[in-house]
Amino acid sequence: MMKHDAISDNGTNVRHRLADALETCMKSAPLEKITVRQITDTCGVSRQTFYRNFTDKYDLINCYFDELLNKSFQHMGYGNTAYDSLVHKFTYIQEEKFFFKAAFRNDSQNNLRDHDIQMIMDFYKKLIAGKKGTFPEVQFGGLLEMYCVASVYMTQQWVLKGCKDAPEKMAQLMIEAMPPRLSELFSQLGILD
Repeated sequence: MMKHDAISDNGTNVRHRLADALETCMKSAPLEKITVRQITDTCGVSRQTFYRNFTDKYDLINCYFDELLNKSFQHMGYGNTAYDSLVHKFTYIQEEKFFFKAAFRNDSQNNLRDHDIQMIMDFYKKLIAGKKGTFPEVQFGGLLEMYCVASVYMTQQWVLKGCKDAPEKMAQLMIEAMPPRLSELFSQLGILD
């Protein structure tokens, strides 16, 4: 799951180890049946260490997803386009499809779908504001929200059906599904193509 560059005692390494432990647990039980105790026993850390890093197992999933999204979108607008970043995102998800399939099945509080929508909306708003000086909420807020909700729904469906389409095909579909006014804004800012 998460790749470790070096073994250390810092919080990042513990967080990665906990994520690896959760993935191991998910191979033998559905996410909703896994307890924090099982995760910590698999990882070899205390429950206190877990709760120092995460509020619950869903927070652990969301933090892992944040890391994935940040990796795939960090260079958008600086040479990489939205398409490039989406290909990276779908490639990461496809590589970890077992993990994300279990995570996207969950529909309880703090679920990955809702977290993904909020994270992507915040990312796009910050990216646009960074290029324009502010995010034009009145003109684009509703369009961006509809686009993000629809794209996350399609991502969830893609994952739940086994990630059969190539990441490039999914990225192209997301670009083509962008509302025209939003697409025009992304083009003007140099982040669409």
